[in-house]
Amino acid sequence: MTGGPDDPSGWPEWESFVARHGYLSWLDLEVEHLEDGRAALVLSQNEDFENPIGSDGHDPVHGGIVATLIDTSSAFALRTTFDDPSEAFLTTTDLNVSYLRPATGELRAEAEVLRAGGSTGVTDVTVAGADGEAAVGRTTYRLFRNGRGDD
Repeated sequence: MTGGPDDPSGWPEWESFVARHGYLSWLDLEVEHLEDGRAALVLSQNEDFENPIGSDGHDPVHGGIVATLIDTSSAFALRTTFDDPSEAFLTTTDLNVSYLRPATGELRAEAEVLRAGGSTGVTDVTVAGADGEAAVGRTTYRLFRNGRGDD
């Protein structure tokens, strides 16, 4: 990518990608940072995402939303390893999430590519919220570097 650190303009289509994707659009994800092998996504606090447990302050965000952040930030980080991120095709083959504490407030996921080979990519991700690190995850993706990969 050409945009450099803290500059999501290296893949200017990211915003339209999120807007076209119904689920990601509903979440109103923000791509805060993209660079080679790294991505940071932010999810603003939203009561619709919370488990209604009636705690003081904000209730914790549903674990599925946290898992989505891990999965999606991984995909964005892996897209940076393609010559043309907007044409990249990849799919999750494994998603592992370890929840460390309730995820509250604004959430920030940071993904780092550990390996992006010809057909497989692996990432590590941390998700932090108002109370600190809420979850960690690792993903494995099938990368289709030569099109949609019906191979």
